[in-house]
Amino acid sequence: MTKKTAIYFLLLLGLCTPGKPYAQDRMLLTEQSFIEQVKSFHPLAIEAGLTPQKAAADLLAARGNFDPQLDYSNMNKTLDGTAYYRYRQAELKLPTAAGVTVKAGFENSSGQYINPELTQGVASYLGVEVPLLNGLLLDKKRAALQQACIFREQSEADRQAMLNDLFLKAYAAYWDWAGAYEVYRIYNYFLDVSSQRMRLVNISFRNGERSMGDTVEAFAQWQSFHLLQLEALQQYNIKSLELSNYLWTKEGSPYLLPPGWLPDTLALLQSVFVPDSALAAQRLEDHPLLQSARYKLDRLGVEKRYKFQQLLPTVLLKANLLSKEYFTYKGLDAAYFNNNYKWGIQVNFPLLLRQARGEYRATRIKIQEADLALQQKRWELSNKIRQYTTELGLLQEQLFNTSSMQQSYRSLLRLEDLKFGQGESSLFLVNSRENKLLEAQKKLIDLRIKYLKTVAYWKWSAGWME
Repeated sequence: MTKKTAIYFLLLLGLCTPGKPYAQDRMLLTEQSFIEQVKSFHPLAIEAGLTPQKAAADLLAARGNFDPQLDYSNMNKTLDGTAYYRYRQAELKLPTAAGVTVKAGFENSSGQYINPELTQGVASYLGVEVPLLNGLLLDKKRAALQQACIFREQSEADRQAMLNDLFLKAYAAYWDWAGAYEVYRIYNYFLDVSSQRMRLVNISFRNGERSMGDTVEAFAQWQSFHLLQLEALQQYNIKSLELSNYLWTKEGSPYLLPPGWLPDTLALLQSVFVPDSALAAQRLEDHPLLQSARYKLDRLGVEKRYKFQQLLPTVLLKANLLSKEYFTYKGLDAAYFNNNYKWGIQVNFPLLLRQARGEYRATRIKIQEADLALQQKRWELSNKIRQYTTELGLLQEQLFNTSSMQQSYRSLLRLEDLKFGQGESSLFLVNSRENKLLEAQKKLIDLRIKYLKTVAYWKWSAGWME
């Protein structure tokens, strides 16, 4: 083997050897650990967790409408030494889920000029208030409680939808960062190879074995790779900053990606994801966006039933069982009921019902709009699943073809480099083969990143984000 052949054989070994690993003190940021960090500390993830808490607070407030209520009043009037009246009243009201209000209370009246409707001394009562038409099946308080219960369930779907959107963007940012790093690493490797080749060609030129044109050719190739390496470094820095948008500490402070952190590039070679379209179609109904839309329809359904109640007359029956002193009910028989009571009916009915009819129609229109939006969202998600399933199949085929093409270019470069070392080829052809190999590797990385991002989009469309 001649000296020149030995030199280029060593160079060929350099082309076949993977790039040198980076310093051992660098830390690996895997996809899973990154997503876990986003899930735990990102403000949007924390905000999503507040949504169910807010719904629980609204539900507590709605239940507060059924809390027992204690009322007390004390009024006195004295003029020119004359005690006109003294009136005290205490009442306990207990609203129920059936719309009936149970109440109990007492009155204590005294004085020279008390209202004739009042009873001198102490009188107590047990009573009920019952809506007979409007409010019998559903009133404002019960409607608010039902809607609050539905909103609590909806808030879980909204929380998951917010997390899905956040995770989708985080996955895309991670793979863009990993792809930019892998491209930068490959350009570094080719830049090192071109530096070695340029050095060897210069040695051969000084020994009279190569022409000046070969040194210029080698230097031009090195310049080209150096420019590409700088561009890749710039892109890597940009993607690192974009990734930093998702990095937050436990204390709630954002931070930039540390220089020593590297992506898990081995994950770029992970096994092929096989989308199950049939299972995705079955689980599509559990998609948080569709769940939220259905809960919205349920809440509008409650509103519709409440608005329908407003079309009915308001008929409120009030009945009290009276007693002297403090609840001294003795001999509760028919005679007692016939002689110790107070009751009445209150009726209210707008003659034209324009407000009630308008609000009822508006609610029905809202339901139609929400139902159409649900159907549209379901169709869009179904089409996205089909789109990404087809795209994944095509990308798998492209990945296979590009990987095969890369191996072919690698073999051609090895052969061309051996021929160049033996003086049977030119540096121009070697550089051409090298450029083709670099182009194929860059294309392969781009396809792998696109494939992984498409997997994330497919999972998002099926509602499977983790």
